This record gives sequence, C-alpha cells and structure tokens, in this order.
Amino acid sequence: MLYLFYHYFHINLFQYITVRAGISFFIGFILTLYLMPRYIRWAQRRKANQPIYKYAPEAHQVKSSTPTMGGIVFIFSTLIASLVTIKFSSLYAMGAILTIILFALIGLKDDLSKIKGGKNEEGLSSRAKMFWQIVAGAFISLYLYQGGFLTDLYIPFYKYPLFDMGIFAIFFWIFVFVATSNAVNLTDGLDGLATVPSIFSIATLSVFVYVMGHAGLSQYLLVPNVKGVGEVTIVATALMGSLIGFLWYNCHPAEIFMGDSGSLTLGGFIAYMAIVTKNEILLILIGFVFVMETVSVILQVGSYKARKKRVFRMAPIHHHFELKGWAENKIIVRFWIMALISNLMALITLKIR
Repeated sequence: MLYLFYHYFHINLFQYITVRAGISFFIGFILTLYLMPRYIRWAQRRKANQPIYKYAPEAHQVKSSTPTMGGIVFIFSTLIASLVTIKFSSLYAMGAILTIILFALIGLKDDLSKIKGGKNEEGLSSRAKMFWQIVAGAFISLYLYQGGFLTDLYIPFYKYPLFDMGIFAIFFWIFVFVATSNAVNLTDGLDGLATVPSIFSIATLSVFVYVMGHAGLSQYLLVPNVKGVGEVTIVATALMGSLIGFLWYNCHPAEIFMGDSGSLTLGGFIAYMAIVTKNEILLILIGFVFVMETVSVILQVGSYKARKKRVFRMAPIHHHFELKGWAENKIIVRFWIMALISNLMALITLKIR
C-alpha cells in the first residue's frame, strides 16, 4: 500500500525497501503490543489454555493454566504490517505471505484440536501434521519453481553453485520446509525459547535477502542477484517486530504461549527465507539451536529403539537440562546466546566466499 504512494503520488521515500521495512517493523510491534493483552484476557475467559504433554517434566504442570495460540496474534500483526508496506507485484513477497498463511492454518488446526480435547495428545497426529506440512511445502515450492526461481544449490564459503537441481529442487525445498517447521516446533518448550532464536534467524536471513535483491551489494559480495526478492525483507521485519511484541508477554514467566500456530509458522517462514536466499545448507548454522533440539530427539529415539538406552534424561535437549537441575531462565538465556553466536558466524560467510 505504501508503495502506491510512490507509484501514484511520487513520494520517493516509499520506494526504498529500508524505509518500508522500518515501518513494517513498528506496525507489527505496536499492533502486537496492543492486541496481545486483549487476546490473553479473551483466551483466559474461553479457557484456551495450553495442554501440557504428559511426559513433560513435573514443573511444567503449573503452566497448564497459561493461554496458548498467541501465535495467531503476531501472525495477524505481521500480515497487516506486510500488506500495508510490501510491493504486491513481488513474486517473493507474496510467496512469503502465502507461506505464513498456510503453515499458520496447520498450526491453528493442531492447537484447536488440543484445546478441544484438553490433552496435548489430542492434536493432529504426527502423520497428519507431516502430511499437511508436505502439502504446504509442495505448494510453495511449486509456486517458486513455476515463477522461475533459481534451482541451483549453493554452499557456504563458495561463490559458485555446485550444480543445478532442476525439478528435484522442489523435493529438496519440501524437505527444508518440513524439517525446519518441525525443528522450531520441537524447540518451543520453554518460555521464549523459540522466540528469540527465531528473531535472530530471521534477522540474519533478512540481511541475505536484502543483499540478494540489491544489484550493487550482490555483485560486491558475490551472491546471486534476484530481482524483487528484497521485498521479502519487509515481511521479515514485520515478523521480527511482531515477535518482539510477543516476547514482552512470552518471556519467563510466560503469560501466553505461541502454540503450534506460531511455531510451525515461524519454521515455515525461516525455511522460505533460507530457500529464496539460497541458504538451505547454511540454515544448519543459522538455526543451530533448532537443529540441536531436533538431533537430540533423533538420537534419543534411535538409541532407545536400537539399544533400549537413553542418551539424554529427556528429549528435546532443553528438558534434559531441566532434569539436571538447571533453572528454566538459565537454559533459555544460554540457548539464546548460542543462537546469537551461530547467527553471527553465519553472517561472516556473506563476505568470506
């Protein structure tokens, strides 16, 4: 919408992505701060509380009265902020909006099923959730492929593509969507644990996407230049602003949880940004905390099935540290620190290639 002021009224200020990105950030932030307490009061009246997983540490049972589905508030704020500021003709910005909506719908269905059933186990089954994640990932991947997006595979520290994946890029991108959305979902187990690493990951990928969309910077830093992709920066900053507003209420002790409607959406959006910036492999470093949580679950399940022994006291790994006696806020902050360091390392790869 703001871009139209430039297009029709020649207000040059609104042609710049950086200006519209800044505006989208503050719209998302302020709107979330305004809506969240109202949503919390509504959720408390409706008893839309977070069902606690029966195998979670005993200390988590006190959180059963905490409202959930806060993700729908910051998603709504993100969409409003984005639609006010993006250039609608951008294939990639509209793809980002599409990603947010599709993964939010999956998470919303899961959350509503849990609340209605009163148990964590009443949500979508693992197979059903995986199926819909694959469907959403396939839809967006086909959208990008049909739009002529690059199908080359890039790796960190190397300026040339390894090879062209061709149509197989669709299957690779689907894997990235499913893996990342599940990884963020697994991490969302402590107050603010998934929120801040998500902000760091989106911020890092925002730098990459802005550089890719800028002809001069992309040439200087030896990254592929993709016309129009820079508009995704605006959606990213809208989401970061909304997440910071959400963190105001989600920090320990949390007044609201994001629910699967939030965590699956964040994972899907981070995956989308990694794909459009050709950082699918670097995403392992960008989302290090999410990868660590996922690997801990894989190791735990694999070890128990193969040896009938556990690697950790409980998985995901943040529960392991809880059972070791670490205070919840200490686990959270230390994971935040790891996320910050891994993202700073990822940003270094932008220059070293």
